[in-house]
Amino acid sequence: MRQIAQNYKTGDLALLDVPVPVCQPGGVVVRTEYSVISSGTEKMKVDESKLSLIGKAKARPDQIRKVVDSVNQQGLSSTYRKVMNQLDSFTPLGYSLVGTVIEAGERSEFEVGQRVACGGNKYALHAEYNYVPNNLCVPVPDGVDGRHAAFTTVGAIAMQGFRQADPQLGEVSLVIGLGLVGQLLVQILNSAGVRTIGLDVSEERCKLAEAAGAHACGAPGSASGEAAEAELARLTNGALADHIFLTAATSSRQPVMTAARLARDRATIVDIGKCNLDLPWNEYYEKELDVRFSRSYGPGRYDPSYEEGGKDYPIGYVRWTERRNMQSFVDLIEDRRIDLEPLVTESFPFDEAVEVYERLHDGELDAIGVLFEYPAPEPDAEGRVAVPVRTMATGTRAPIGDRTLRVGVIGAGNYATTMLLPHLAEDDRVELASVATATALSAATARKRFEMESMSTDYASILDDERIDAVVVATRHDTHARIAGEALRAGKAVFVEKPLAVTEEQLGDLLKVVAETGNDRLMVGFNRRFAPLLQTLAGWNGDGGSRVQNVHYTVSAGRLAADSWYLGSEQGSRFVGEGCHFVDTLAWWMGADATSLFATATPDDPDNLEVTLWYPNGSVGRISYLTNGTTRYPKETMEVFGGGRVLRMRNFSAVESWGSGPRKKTQRALRGIDKGQQRQLDAWVSAVRDGTPMPIGLDSLVRTTRATLAVAESVAGRTPVTLV
Repeated sequence: MRQIAQNYKTGDLALLDVPVPVCQPGGVVVRTEYSVISSGTEKMKVDESKLSLIGKAKARPDQIRKVVDSVNQQGLSSTYRKVMNQLDSFTPLGYSLVGTVIEAGERSEFEVGQRVACGGNKYALHAEYNYVPNNLCVPVPDGVDGRHAAFTTVGAIAMQGFRQADPQLGEVSLVIGLGLVGQLLVQILNSAGVRTIGLDVSEERCKLAEAAGAHACGAPGSASGEAAEAELARLTNGALADHIFLTAATSSRQPVMTAARLARDRATIVDIGKCNLDLPWNEYYEKELDVRFSRSYGPGRYDPSYEEGGKDYPIGYVRWTERRNMQSFVDLIEDRRIDLEPLVTESFPFDEAVEVYERLHDGELDAIGVLFEYPAPEPDAEGRVAVPVRTMATGTRAPIGDRTLRVGVIGAGNYATTMLLPHLAEDDRVELASVATATALSAATARKRFEMESMSTDYASILDDERIDAVVVATRHDTHARIAGEALRAGKAVFVEKPLAVTEEQLGDLLKVVAETGNDRLMVGFNRRFAPLLQTLAGWNGDGGSRVQNVHYTVSAGRLAADSWYLGSEQGSRFVGEGCHFVDTLAWWMGADATSLFATATPDDPDNLEVTLWYPNGSVGRISYLTNGTTRYPKETMEVFGGGRVLRMRNFSAVESWGSGPRKKTQRALRGIDKGQQRQLDAWVSAVRDGTPMPIGLDSLVRTTRATLAVAESVAGRTPVTLV
């Protein structure tokens, strides 16, 4: 299929051939009929991509803090790779469309052949096919024109702004900014019995809003603007506007100044667009103005459990969710309470998508409602781009020997594409052959960057390909054990990014596969033990593994963003996802797995943990996994006490040793923070090619996983847990 995408680093736009997305439970795959260009939002995104790196930074100051925090914790070189990787990727455009369901997953509420309007900037993209979850789809009645239904998501934005103001019949509203959202808002207000005045710098847009029912519109500072303000005063007997909607996208203070001047006492001001909100304090204070924000399409937006997980909010508590706002807008179209035909100002074949965006950026295209129209599919053409299915092999593989190791990659997120795949791509013994990801653009980005032979959105294409020897699994945590098990059953060697499993049941199922197939060619990405500075420190420790030691590993993890997928209940816990690193590192350092552990957590955060582990020779390890600090502090510190010596590792940037002598020994990293990813991959590739044991034995992988899972058990029971 084809999809329009941009490279945020270069600003280049391209119409790409990418795989059709896989249908997932709780959603549908939709063949697009029409999609809408949001000329304000999308033009801003395209314009930003054309800026220099400094210009991009100024345009997104919210991202600068994240970069600074990453430098403090991960080092300059790692942060640079991460930022450049994110910039130099294909990013999607679009968020509002109408189409036909061609495939329905389990728990889907829709049927194949049903017309639906879809939303979401990760799902309703400018692409010939999209996977869309249930809560971002609404049915479209037969009598509704597809060109009009394509506006549904943009209409939901206007609808949510309308609801935030809570207007009453007979009141008067002022809409500042008569772009697409402003035009839709005028019609929604009009259908609700609210009289409307509009302001916009474009006289043409003012006339369009008046034709749609606004009482008067004009350009600020012009005769028409003065006439519109006079009409506002007349309609309200001089009291001025009950509510004012800011739908303009501008860095100017004029909209908020105008709003203060034309608002009645204790009026409501709703910000919908991306507007400069440097409010004049005296004017807003004296009128006691109520400033509100309208967040996108409505409640549920940015909540993964709602948008992706399909969990609805009870209607008795949340009357208007984003999906119900979308449905309400479709109802208005069906009832002919709003007229979208005047807003459909331009329609282009999807083939011309790149040219349309360039014209939009250059200012040659200044239209309210721009549509892409998609061609009808060829008969039997709704398949996925993937390698042919082959008979699955079973059992272990013989050594590869001198032959190039062909590797398939399942999942290509930021960590995989910055910390794993570049090392494999530089290894002459390895060929990165194929990639499969949940989203088409991720697959296309990885394929282009690492020059892979094929791509897919269905990882079965990699498992079924007998030419592929080994698989890297870098998907979300809750899928690791299942996909690794399927890959082992297919006869592949497997490198699975940590954790190995997020539940005991998942771990048990994986071990059954190993027992049934005899394939134990499994490696987990516990990379710390391979870090050069930690290995140097271990050399300084000598035979420390045989002595009683106290080891304290401190991790200043900090808080996660509220919308992080890490926080999903299906992921087990944050500690399960990352804490396994430190459990493994201590086991390696001690030369043995822990025999028991005890863990405590603070009441406000179950992942703010202190974990104590006991080892066979009496040594004690402690992991302080702390979320209540700051990400400005270096992330990881390890301190070792024993045998009259103190050793310390400072965030993989330096190691130090204090002994009986008068001076301490110090060694610093020469090339930035190195947590051992390259060395671990080198060891894995060698083991797979030579048929030698995996760098970390399966028994150790299992014990580390079980110890990590036991932390939650200890916290819940407030008691130690015996591990062996």
